[in-house]
Order: sequence, then C-alpha cells, then structure tokens
Amino acid sequence: MINKWLSRVGISLLNLLSLLPLFILYRLADAFYLLIFYVFGYRRKVVKENLHNAFPEKSNIEIKAIEKRFYKFLASLFIEVIKMKSISKKELQKRVVFKNVDLVEAYLKNNESVIFCSAHFGNYEWVCMAIGLAFSGEHYPIYKPLSSETFDHWFLGMRSRFGNHMVSMRQTLRAIQASKNEATMFTFGSDQAPSREDSTYWTTFLNQESSIQLGVEKIAKKTNRPVFYLKINTLKRGYYEVDCVPICLNPTETAEFEITEMHTRFLEDMISEAPAYWLWSHRRWKYKREPKAAPAVSNDQNTMDAMA
Repeated sequence: MINKWLSRVGISLLNLLSLLPLFILYRLADAFYLLIFYVFGYRRKVVKENLHNAFPEKSNIEIKAIEKRFYKFLASLFIEVIKMKSISKKELQKRVVFKNVDLVEAYLKNNESVIFCSAHFGNYEWVCMAIGLAFSGEHYPIYKPLSSETFDHWFLGMRSRFGNHMVSMRQTLRAIQASKNEATMFTFGSDQAPSREDSTYWTTFLNQESSIQLGVEKIAKKTNRPVFYLKINTLKRGYYEVDCVPICLNPTETAEFEITEMHTRFLEDMISEAPAYWLWSHRRWKYKREPKAAPAVSNDQNTMDAMA
C-alpha cells in the first residue's frame, strides 16, 4: 500500500516536471549526468564490463570516452521519456523524422502489413511513439510489462498517446490474429535477451556468445510480412532521424535463422557506428549457454573400456 502511494506521488511529480520546456529539462539532465556518473556510479560496473567485452580491441581511454558519452545520453534520455507525457504532436514530429516512408507505405496502401525491428538505441521511446503519426497503418508496439503496476500504467498511457496499440509480449499472436484484415505495423525490440528457458538460439553478438529472441523470424515467416529495421541516427540532442531499412522482403524464402542473423548483424553494425547510444546499462548477457551433457555410456562400452 505504501509503495503504491509513493509510486503515485512520484508519477505526479514526473507529470509536473514534464510541463517544463525541454531547454530547461536538458539543464536538469546535465546535473543528473553528474549524479549518476560521478556520485552514484549507476551500474558503472555493468556498463564498463559490457563495453570491454564488446570492444576488446579498444583501449581503456577509448572505452572511458564511450562510457561518459553513454551516461550523458542516458541522462538526456531519462528527461526525454518524462517529456513524453506532455510533448505535442507538432514538437514530436519536428524532433523525430522518418526516411524511406514511401517504402513502407507501398505495402500499407496495398492493405499489406509490415514488421519493424527496433532496439534500445537512441531515443527508441520517442521513435516508437512517433510511428503512429508518420504512417497510415495501425501501429502495434510489442512491450514487456513493468513489475510496478502503477508505473506500467503510466508508461502505457504515454506510449499510447498518438494512436499506438500497445501489446504485451504474451499477447502478440492474439493481436496479430485479431488485426489480420487490416494494414498494420508490429514493432519488436530485437535486442532483448530471452529468458533462460527460451534461450534456444545462440550466436556471436558484439564479440560475445548471445541468446537471441526468435519472435521476429517466426512471425515474419509465418505471415510473410516484410521486415524493416528502424535505424535511429542521433542528429543532435533531442533530434533523431529514423531510416526505415528493408532487411528481408520475402521471409518465406529464407533459411532457418537467416532473418535472426540479419537483424542481429544490422544492430551490431549500428552499435559499432555509434556505440554511445545503445543501452549498455542493460544486463544483456546475464544468462550463459549451459554446457551440453556428455552422452551416456552404454554398459557394453564400459565393459570394453575395462578390458582395454
């Protein structure tokens, strides 16, 4: 009861904070950066370890420079997420601009649906929010519910402001089936690690053995929906350009795991180009592949070994 009350008080304060203009909020972000980087050291051990493992060829000086740029961006991202509560359509459309919209619209106007791949890169929240304004089809972002029911409801309200239909991960297939007769865009986060139980496909990602979710590939091949990657470029603070890059237009013609490798390599290249804008504080590699059990030895083989 107390935790829920505190959550509501916190949300009320965040809502008031969102009413401030962005140029003032960015001054707060500068102060917030100093706190999370120098004072509290928010997840610095995780960030440093992730960076060293991902870029073993980089020097400590280079890693430290990326780390500092990441925390500066993280502070701005936090402020921009708060601003989602009150940002206007006009302001959002000015700050998030899409390229190659016509490639996607060619499908939507033909009453065909598409799949968007995204990641925790740049301001993925603003980008996801702006999709509902940039395209003619209905937008269904797939999300993972937060543990706090109060904050989850708050986020859902903000993310849905401009026409997005938020879909919990467990409800994905149901939502696809329910919307099969309309032109839709389903957006998937391609960089989240699956649970230990669902970690069935492993590959090398950022120089580390990584489990990859197969949801994008499974749905793309089952529905033959073209797959586009949302390549987010940070132009300057608070301004983003999103390139809709086609990575697989005929999913049913691909081999097993081919689409998964496509979007994994695309994200890897995107991170390598601008490493400061990926969410390094995420514990992406907390699960390791369990070693395969040695095959059982038959009694006949034991007898032969004893006789040798």
